Amino acid sequence: MTAAEALRLAAERLAAAGVDTPRVDAELLVAHALGTSRSGVHAAGEREVPEEFAELLERRSRREPLAYVLGEWGFRRLTLKTDARALVPRPETEVLVERCLALLRDEAEPRVLDLGTGTGAIALAIVDEHPGARVTGVDTSADAVTLARENAERLGLDVELEVGGIDIAARGWDLVVANPPYVTANEWDSLQPEIREWEPRAALVGEGLHEQIARCATTRSLAFEVGEGLAAHVAHSLETHGYGGVTITRDLAGKERVVEGRRR
Repeated sequence: MTAAEALRLAAERLAAAGVDTPRVDAELLVAHALGTSRSGVHAAGEREVPEEFAELLERRSRREPLAYVLGEWGFRRLTLKTDARALVPRPETEVLVERCLALLRDEAEPRVLDLGTGTGAIALAIVDEHPGARVTGVDTSADAVTLARENAERLGLDVELEVGGIDIAARGWDLVVANPPYVTANEWDSLQPEIREWEPRAALVGEGLHEQIARCATTRSLAFEVGEGLAAHVAHSLETHGYGGVTITRDLAGKERVVEGRRR
C-alpha cells in the first residue's frame, strides 16, 4: 500500500469510527509509520508504507488515544513517551506550566512539587525551562511514576520522582503545582471513548481535591489546573486557606483554566 492509499484509507476508516479529526490523525499515523513529518506524508506519494501501519490504524479505529498509538506526544519543548499508565498531556496544561514559570521567574533554585505527575510533563517542562529549579514529581500510581522516570531518563532531565499523595505537599515548598482529577462520577459516561475506555480513571475522576491540597500544602505559591466552571470555586478556596493575589488565567480556548495564589 502506498502512502497516498494509506492516507485515504485511514481518513475513511477513522471518520467511520467517529474520530473527531480523521484527516489529521490519518496524516500522523502514516507519518509515524514512514518515519517522516505530516508534510512529508504528501511528498511520499507512491512510497510503500510498512506493514505495521495496519496495526496502528486498527488501534486508532478502536478509539485508542492517538498519543498511545504513536507512543509519544509533544508537550511544550519536550517529546514525552505516552501509554496507558498515565493521562495524555493536554495543551491546556501547557498554560499551567507557563504560569508556574512566571511564579518562579525571580527564584534561583526554587523547590517545586508536582502533585499527580503522570507522564512527568509538568515537572520535566519546569526543569527544562528553569534549570535551577529542584523539582519533585509524585503520583499515587507506581506505574505512572515509572513512566515519568523513563521520560526523565530519555530527556536527560534531573527530577526526583516518588510514589506518594497529597501529604507530601506539607513538607515545605516554594511552589506546589497540581492538575488533580476533577471529573465527577456522573460525567464519566458522557466522556469520549478515548478517555472513558483507555485513560486511567483514577487520574480523571475526583472531587474536592483542590481544596484538600490548598488546606494541606506548606508552600509560598500554589497553582492549579481546573475543569470548566470550577475556577471561581477554587479561587475562593485558595483565599479561604490564606492565599492572596489569587488570579485566574484562561487557556487558548478562552476557558478559565489556571488558578494561582501566594501565601499572605
